[in-house]
Amino acid sequence: MEEAITLPPGGAQVGSSRIHAHQRSNTCQDIPEETVEHHTKEQVMSMDPTNRPPVPPFTFATATQKVRLAEDAWNTRDPARVALAYTLDSTWRNRSEFLVGREAIVQFLQRKWAKELDYRLIKELWAFHDARIAVRFAYEWHDDSGNWCRSYGNENWEFAANGLMRRRLASINDLPIQEAERKYRWPLGRGPDDHAGLSDLDL
Repeated sequence: MEEAITLPPGGAQVGSSRIHAHQRSNTCQDIPEETVEHHTKEQVMSMDPTNRPPVPPFTFATATQKVRLAEDAWNTRDPARVALAYTLDSTWRNRSEFLVGREAIVQFLQRKWAKELDYRLIKELWAFHDARIAVRFAYEWHDDSGNWCRSYGNENWEFAANGLMRRRLASINDLPIQEAERKYRWPLGRGPDDHAGLSDLDL
């Protein structure tokens, strides 16, 4: 049986800052945040794309692209838009919370971003095989009292043949930080292509 492909030390950071993890892809998900339509709950529940490229089986290039597209979507902080990347019956474990279905995902993300303010995220490809991708990530946010955190996590993703994610398993730990310790300071929304990646930042 073919083994999963893992990346060399430094993950996807090969040659220059985020050269692989943050290549801009020519898809609709690269539309600037200010032009993105915010979907209603009813639209989200009725939309089930028949194709969400890139689709499995993944190569290094397409797995890297999939990670960047997910990062871009989550940085919009738009629960409805993010949920469209998952199957209607997608199953999640996020920390100790278990979710089933796109509606539950939307509700979870609404709660998440009501608490985690000024959220900025960077993801990095860790490994991939066939229809599965492993990712590590870190995001910075603060609560409504101005207390900053950096949250570190690992995700395991499994995709349907049409490229929608049908399973997401995420383990996350929160580290309180001072405002001066923040490493992500770009304007809210999509991270810049030339921003340092997790390995470059030693995160």
